Amino acid sequence: MRTDRSDVATRIERHTIYPIPLDQRHGRASQLFTLWFGANLNVLTVVTGALATTLFAQSFASGVCAILIGNVIGAVFMALHAAQGPRLGVPQMVQSRGQFGAKGAAFVVALVIFMYVGYAATALVTGGQALHAIVPAASRRDCLVAIGAISLVAAIYGHDLIHWCTRMMTYVSGSAVLLCYVWVLFVHPVPASYLSRGAFSAVGFGEMLSIGALWQIGYAPYVSDYSRYLPPDTGPRAAFWSCYTGTILGAALPMVLGALIGPAVLDGDVVAAITRLTGGVSTAIVLLFAPGVAVAGAICFYGGALAVITLIQTLDARWRAGARARITITTVMFAAALLLGSVGATDFLPLYDRFNELLLYVLVPWTAVNLVDYYLVRLGRYHVPSFFAADGGVYGRYNAAALGCYVLGIVVQMPFVASDAYTGPIARALGGVDLSWIVGLLVVGPVYFLVLRHWPAAAGANPESV
Repeated sequence: MRTDRSDVATRIERHTIYPIPLDQRHGRASQLFTLWFGANLNVLTVVTGALATTLFAQSFASGVCAILIGNVIGAVFMALHAAQGPRLGVPQMVQSRGQFGAKGAAFVVALVIFMYVGYAATALVTGGQALHAIVPAASRRDCLVAIGAISLVAAIYGHDLIHWCTRMMTYVSGSAVLLCYVWVLFVHPVPASYLSRGAFSAVGFGEMLSIGALWQIGYAPYVSDYSRYLPPDTGPRAAFWSCYTGTILGAALPMVLGALIGPAVLDGDVVAAITRLTGGVSTAIVLLFAPGVAVAGAICFYGGALAVITLIQTLDARWRAGARARITITTVMFAAALLLGSVGATDFLPLYDRFNELLLYVLVPWTAVNLVDYYLVRLGRYHVPSFFAADGGVYGRYNAAALGCYVLGIVVQMPFVASDAYTGPIARALGGVDLSWIVGLLVVGPVYFLVLRHWPAAAGANPESV
């Protein structure tokens, strides 16, 4: 049963990680387009694109190619998670218990919590930079706190307000991106040297392609959180294409802008570069950009709170979290992100790149197991009550096949890793090109499928979802 309520965004959400009742399902698959389009239109996405022509020293042309290819590939895996929310009605991390077991999923959930705090911190840093550019009299820390406070309020209200905010960002932050392009291409064009600086290198191209792919794969733990309120008859194709097109367009437009203005970035401050290049309209542009970063922070706080609740409920199946618990946990996550953002703000771009690298290695095997299990093993049929059973119900406490394949995914990636901290022997032989995530996807998915085909008991029962 669908419910179309125009006032839900003004209420604090009552639901946490438990199945959304059918009489409270609402919305359309097309709303996933504006969610992911609007969520990507922020300064942090511009910062990510700027890595191509700053940290990775690519030419504008090769940087744009790497950005586009990475996003197109990564978004496939991200958007495939979209259909899971309407069918199962639970957040993504809860659904992971169907693959890894009730206790086995806890490790992955803990990693995702770390991811949420890290991404929230980066959102606050870039948001603080944007607000400081508008109000230079305020300190960067005060600006960071202000952006974080806006994010916190939106996260407290929850799912429907975040959907509404991202729809607004489609127009607000979209205007900022459009105005930037008009200004730096036609009104006061950037120097021609910006387009010819740098050069193609296999290492830099591969790194930027990986960053683009991770940008999308990094959303995978979020996706069902924002599709679980949709009616269960929402078609998987409609959900996929709404997410896929929205997230690619929303990410590619600001990332390409970042690559364009990259040569103007000094000390990792992309906002300052935008301000210098756009002159008289810089205040308007940064003002339009600032809310988008706050919305990105809200998405991290909201999803992070659901993940923390999932982890606690794993340890104590009798505990049932309500709105008050979610609000408390969200506030604690805000404090953690604020502390992390304050510490890391002085050396932001290199830290952000290392953080992305770490996430890439740990998220790839999880998404491979999750998608193969959902689409090829169980065909979308899960016993949802078992997700909340202390013993894991039909899925048990641990799924040895899933956990083994996850560990395998980490291990097979290591020889192909190329990072500041560690470079594997194969990556070194390839001149520093990082192919680890590709190898992880190509190995984990097929191995997990073949293991369950020859060891079906490892998958547990396969009842219809309720």
